[in-house]
Amino acid sequence: MENWADDGGRTYLRALPVLSGTAPGFDLNDAPNEPISLFVAWLHGAVDAGVPEPHAMTMSTVDAHGRPRSRVLIVKAVDDAGWHFAVSSASQKGRDLAANPLAALTFYWPALVRQVRVVGTVGSDGAAASAADFRARPLGSRAMALTLRQSQPMHDVTELDTELAKAHHRLSDEPNYVPDEWLSYAVRPDEVEFWEGSADRRHRRLSYSRADAGWERTQLWP
Repeated sequence: MENWADDGGRTYLRALPVLSGTAPGFDLNDAPNEPISLFVAWLHGAVDAGVPEPHAMTMSTVDAHGRPRSRVLIVKAVDDAGWHFAVSSASQKGRDLAANPLAALTFYWPALVRQVRVVGTVGSDGAAASAADFRARPLGSRAMALTLRQSQPMHDVTELDTELAKAHHRLSDEPNYVPDEWLSYAVRPDEVEFWEGSADRRHRRLSYSRADAGWERTQLWP
């Protein structure tokens, strides 16, 4: 591509538009005393604005060797217990959480120039919630989870076909089967930050930090 090799794409990338959405406006003085209701309001705003997959979040974890990893997941619920998601304990995500039960979540809705970051400890929702989550998933998703091979090297695509066929057969025989490895988790937040961007870079940022008596709310510099 023209000019890419000369400067590593710096000129090309700088020319791409940023903060091109329309921010609804954010009065920090009217924000609630806790972050959950504000997050729900912002999520509904993203849905109403037609943002694709507004419930998608980037989840970052750290493995046993201190190496960070990020990937996009779907949040399954948000309540007083935290932000909920489900993964296989056999996956890289599951192994990271077993080694370091901490996570950072990022939601970004560019059409609204809004971002929410969540940082906290991760704990299990329990066997009943894990089973309910698994059974509510589409058949293809459950079958793939039953292979217990996520992120492993695949040397031949026929391996995938064979393992999926076995999984579909098991689910046909046992429709309510739930693997022990499937776990529903909640990120119990210690920090939640709301960010709304502005073209003049006077971004609005509001941070919630967990305190003994509830939440401390702090406006941050852009």
